[in-house]
Amino acid sequence: MAYGVLVVEDQEMPRQLFEIFINSSEEFKHVGSVANAGLALSMCKNQQVDLILMDVMTELGHSGLEAAAEIKQVFPRIKIIIVTSMPEYTWLQRAREIGVESFWYKDGKKTAILDVMKRTMNGESIYPDSTPLIRIGNSTNHEFTERELEILRELTTGDSNTEIGERLCISASTVKYHVENLLSKTGFHTRTELASEARSLGIVIKEKKAFREGSKK
Repeated sequence: MAYGVLVVEDQEMPRQLFEIFINSSEEFKHVGSVANAGLALSMCKNQQVDLILMDVMTELGHSGLEAAAEIKQVFPRIKIIIVTSMPEYTWLQRAREIGVESFWYKDGKKTAILDVMKRTMNGESIYPDSTPLIRIGNSTNHEFTERELEILRELTTGDSNTEIGERLCISASTVKYHVENLLSKTGFHTRTELASEARSLGIVIKEKKAFREGSKK
């Protein structure tokens, strides 16, 4: 019997590719696709889902990681593979903590994703060793400390050093120190340029608050 696969992906091209890959394999069958992670739990209740290909950033800003956590609580037997092109550094650890079986960075290769799917269904947990190496200005995301990445994520909100410091429980002067280091490493002249480029590249992503299925959107 083929395993039923649900695709949670808001971009049309990768969604269609996943569907084609699934339908080309005798081991899997496509049971549905949704663009909004908030609908994934309902699909699991109404379809025979054995495996989910789950994007992180989905329609209306709903988080695939949040959806994965909810699904694991209700349907622990369902295996989940996080599929993303974004190198946000916290997602690997969060996926492990949630209990997501595997994590795959999109590369468009049929053999790669089908291999991860087959190995996951056979009981393996497939995770990359690290996030993809992304160049930003004169530096790369792998050259930033964890605290610098944390500060960089908060910079994308446009808030002041004082506001960021209050959220992170550090002083405004400490925030300023890290911002200056980030600017020095990357060569950007302003924090706005730095934050904009980091968000555009997916190095850091400030997600919306957690949601619950059925809550007001």
